[in-house]
Amino acid sequence: MRYMLFLVVLAALGCASKPAAEEGVAPEPLPLPTMLLAGRRVALFPVTLMVAEERLGWRDQLTPRADALAQADSIIATFLTERAPDIEWVLPEALRRAAAQAPRLLPNPDHMGTAVLRANGLERIPDPLRSDLRNLTAIAGDRYAAIPVSLLWVRTPEGGGRAELTLVVADVRFGMVRFRTIASGEGDDPWSALWTALATLVPDLP
Repeated sequence: MRYMLFLVVLAALGCASKPAAEEGVAPEPLPLPTMLLAGRRVALFPVTLMVAEERLGWRDQLTPRADALAQADSIIATFLTERAPDIEWVLPEALRRAAAQAPRLLPNPDHMGTAVLRANGLERIPDPLRSDLRNLTAIAGDRYAAIPVSLLWVRTPEGGGRAELTLVVADVRFGMVRFRTIASGEGDDPWSALWTALATLVPDLP
């Protein structure tokens, strides 16, 4: 019975995705599939694609870029470890350490081209990304990887800012995307908007 339930959940998540947001309209997010991931070691990859609309005027807050990427990774990691503690998260820094210990065998998680997974409707992960994800996740985690494939900030019709975080959960053993959503949230600065967006992934918590 449990096995059948798992297959049903897996099938549903396999086709779970949302189209890209229309201009000026926040996308409808899906909650994080904690039922699928609970009790597992899940590799959390770093953000690599991060862009803000110029008219937001947030350039100073997102410069230098390396610091802003590190801040985004830290906020995402903090949120997931606090709000989804039933999942054993392997954080980006652990992935970097694993890659640094075997540079000829494992890819640098900051330079893997994970943004290609942003494409709506993509189910099978293309090579060489598939192999890279499988090899690094196998060393540091289990079979699942959570990948923030893009982080965008756009201007709302009212003149505020909205974060749109596209998050993918991949089964790296089979090279398949099992879950994709766009978490969105508004805020007065990039980081409050990102936190508000992340809150939509666990909607039953404050």
